[in-house]
Amino acid sequence: MTEFLHYLTLPYLLEGIAFTLRLTAMGFVGGMVLGLFLAAMQLTRFRALTWVARAYVTLYRGTPLILQLVFVFSVLPRAGITLSPLVAGGLALALNEAVFFAEIFRSGVKGVDPGQVAAGRALGMRPALLMRRVVAPQGLRAIVPSLGSEGVATMKNSALASIIAVPELTLRTQQLASATFDYFEIYFATAVMYLLLTGALTLVQLAVERALDLDRPAQASLRSWVARLGRPAVGVPTTVEPDLRRAPDRTDVGLGEVPALTRADPPPRSFGEALIEAFDLRKSYGDNEVLRGIDLHVRQGEVVALLGPSGSGKSTLLRCINHLEGLDGGSVLVAGTAIGYGERGDELVERHVARQRVEAGVGMVFQQFNLFHHLTARENVAAPLRWVHGWSREDAAARADELLAQVGMAHRADALPRHMSGGQQQRVGIARALASNPKVLLLDEPTSALDPELVAEVLGVIQGLARQGGLTMIIATHQLRFAREVADRVVFMAGGVVVEQGTAQQVIGDPQVEATRRFVRAMDSAEV
Repeated sequence: MTEFLHYLTLPYLLEGIAFTLRLTAMGFVGGMVLGLFLAAMQLTRFRALTWVARAYVTLYRGTPLILQLVFVFSVLPRAGITLSPLVAGGLALALNEAVFFAEIFRSGVKGVDPGQVAAGRALGMRPALLMRRVVAPQGLRAIVPSLGSEGVATMKNSALASIIAVPELTLRTQQLASATFDYFEIYFATAVMYLLLTGALTLVQLAVERALDLDRPAQASLRSWVARLGRPAVGVPTTVEPDLRRAPDRTDVGLGEVPALTRADPPPRSFGEALIEAFDLRKSYGDNEVLRGIDLHVRQGEVVALLGPSGSGKSTLLRCINHLEGLDGGSVLVAGTAIGYGERGDELVERHVARQRVEAGVGMVFQQFNLFHHLTARENVAAPLRWVHGWSREDAAARADELLAQVGMAHRADALPRHMSGGQQQRVGIARALASNPKVLLLDEPTSALDPELVAEVLGVIQGLARQGGLTMIIATHQLRFAREVADRVVFMAGGVVVEQGTAQQVIGDPQVEATRRFVRAMDSAEV
């Protein structure tokens, strides 16, 4: 035991630890930086860069690290590049670890729900902003354990640098054991040293995981305190005039309450010029032609309900309007702008499309809610106002609180999406879509993912919006009763075409086409 403790504190081995830490740092940091580039190259839409990155990953994953160390140390000098053993070892380690970091980063990005990416695009977020604010924060939380494991692996792999005479811990252990023949105590002491080093890395990993844990009570309390501190009694900026205010003929929505879905004769309504115009719209996925020549005109202030069986193209039509999906033929104009296309008809890159969505004023509510999982209800509404529209933190928070109160979610403002029911998440989604005062609101089956008992609360919120007037809405739905009471016009789709359209009384009450009659009978039976 005395000899063991002596070796455990021997300066000769402690100097080896210093070299090991330097090698590990060079391999870890260099591998992470290069891995980020490799991951970005594999995720880019430029296929040439993707194939270069994949070739690099295949090469380095398929060859042993020892050969890579020898190559860097002994082959590069023949090309006039001479490196010290430590630098050569660190470089070889970084080049090797980069491929594993690249796969970790790529899996983190791929693991983020694509629906959140679609929601960010619909809100007008540019790709770089979407990556920085939505994808990266969630991806980072998911990959911290893998990064910690790779850090430990990097430290253990650094032992192989002894083959090119880097005086790290393993080489010094071998040299000391060969000189003293005291193998057991020396190697045992070295094992304990490695265990202490890797244990320290594990503790760092756990500390980072804890710091990023959104469910920590301390963090939740801090989040609430910051929210209360940043909630001054101010309104929205005077440059943006909100159109979602308290209606004088409507009862205020209290905490957790929503306006009931009741049958009532809609007030007389008047509409402006055509705000959305679709001409011969076509969209295919491979050999499946989803939209087959859609013509649709929606006037300013009009509420249009899209009815039709699953697969009829309702969701695709909505996604084509704001260019979440590209067109294969025809055109769509929103307030005279073909979102996604330039003046000459050429398709624009996503960062320019994002600006068009904002300028056109198109909001969207998704079937699967698509809230940002790492943000509270308040931040889901307020953050896009800051990131995209340049609002101040105080004004954005005030606007978020106003809208959350109006959809009955004020009491859940600090809750994360995973702590809310489906109906609550959808109401937050509606508030988020309304925050920037859009001209057009697209709602894609807003109740289809909800339990039956939650449907009424969401439909009540939408009904309240429709009755206020002024907001143009297109709602894809299977709810016939809702369409009867809310929609100014009903459009029935089947097989990717518009089969029949007119008032709710005309299309639902007295359908003229057999396909419409079958659908109405089936839906009426389901709602009984």
